[in-house]
Amino acid sequence: MNKKAVIAMSGGVDSSVAAYLITKQGFDCIGATMKLFNNEDIGVSKKHTCCSAEDVEDARSVAYSLDIPYYVFNFSDSFKEKVIDKFVYAYENGMTPNPCIDCNRYLKFERLFMRAKELDFDYVVTGHYAQIEFDKENNRYLLKKAVDKTKDQSYVLYCMTQEQLKHTLFPLGGMEKSEVRKIAEEKGFVNANKHDSQDICFVQDKKYYDFIEQYTGRSYPKGNFVDLNGNVLGTHEGIIRYTIGQRRGLGVSISNNPTFVLSVDPEQNTVTLGREQDLYTKTLTAKNINLISKEKLTAPLRVKAKVRYRQAEQWATAAQLDDDTLVIEFDEPQRAVTKGQAVVLYDGDIVVGGGIIQ
Repeated sequence: MNKKAVIAMSGGVDSSVAAYLITKQGFDCIGATMKLFNNEDIGVSKKHTCCSAEDVEDARSVAYSLDIPYYVFNFSDSFKEKVIDKFVYAYENGMTPNPCIDCNRYLKFERLFMRAKELDFDYVVTGHYAQIEFDKENNRYLLKKAVDKTKDQSYVLYCMTQEQLKHTLFPLGGMEKSEVRKIAEEKGFVNANKHDSQDICFVQDKKYYDFIEQYTGRSYPKGNFVDLNGNVLGTHEGIIRYTIGQRRGLGVSISNNPTFVLSVDPEQNTVTLGREQDLYTKTLTAKNINLISKEKLTAPLRVKAKVRYRQAEQWATAAQLDDDTLVIEFDEPQRAVTKGQAVVLYDGDIVVGGGIIQ
C-alpha cells in the first residue's frame, strides 16, 4: 500500500513543487490549503497574502493539474487565538513577536498535523526549505538547514517535536530555489513566477501598529520617552509603535547623537532611549523552549545561535537551567536582543533547539 500524504498548499510556487515531487514519488496525496482568516474581516486586501482567494485558486489549479484531490480546511479560529491575538498581546506588553513561528507551531504542525492523523494519512508535506534526518545512534529525528542557505527556514521550525518530524516531509530541503522555479515553469504551474509571500500575511497593506489599532478598536495612550537615568526626553505615540533597536520615527535624540529604543515598559507606559553602544548584551534567557537534537542539555554546550531570522549565527555557550529555561552567553555582545523573538541554536547544520527570549 502506498504511503499517504497531506500536502500543505499555500498557492505559492514552493508548496506547488513540493506537491509535484511527492506525487512523483508515488505517494497517495491530497492538497490542502489552510483558511486562516477572511481578508476583509481584518482589513487586508486580497492581493499578495498567503490566504487570498487568488491563492486558493492557484493551489486548486496546481492540485488539479497533478490529479490530486484538493480541500480547504478552515482553521481561522486557531489562527485568531494562536497567532493574531498573541501578536497583539506581545506588542501591548513590550515584546516583539514572530508570527511565522507561531503559525508553523500551532497551525501547520498542530492543527494540520492533527487533521492528517484524523484522516489516517502518514505525512504532512510542506514547501519549507529545511531537511529532516534520522540519527540512528541517538534514536532522534534531526532538523537541519536547507542546501540553499539563502532560503533556509530552519529558524522558524525549531518548535517541531520528534513526532512531528517523524511524520513530516520537506521535499525542497535539498534543492536550490532556482531549481524549484525551473520545475514550476516546466510543469506549467500558474504560480511559477509568483512572488514569495511576505512574513506577516495579515498586516500586508498597513503598518503593524495600524493593524493592531484597527483590529482591537483601541487607541494606545501617549507616554514618556526616558533615558537610562529616567530623565524625560519627550513624548512617544503609544508603546505598540516601538521595538528594540528602532531608530526611525522617534523625534528626539540624546545630545544630538543617533538615538535608539532600548526597552519598552508597558506598566509605566515609557520607552527608554539610548545610544548605539547601549543596545549590546552578551547574555539572554529563553523560555518556552524546545530541543530537537538532544532531549536535554546536561552540560554547557558550545553552539552557534541567532536571535532573529536574518541574523548571521554567532558563537555562544548554552546551558539549560530547568525543563523550560535556557541561558545563552555569547562570545561577543549582540545588538538589540529583543524580548518575544526566538533564539535558535545550531551545531553546524543541525538545529539543537531554541526558545523565546525573555
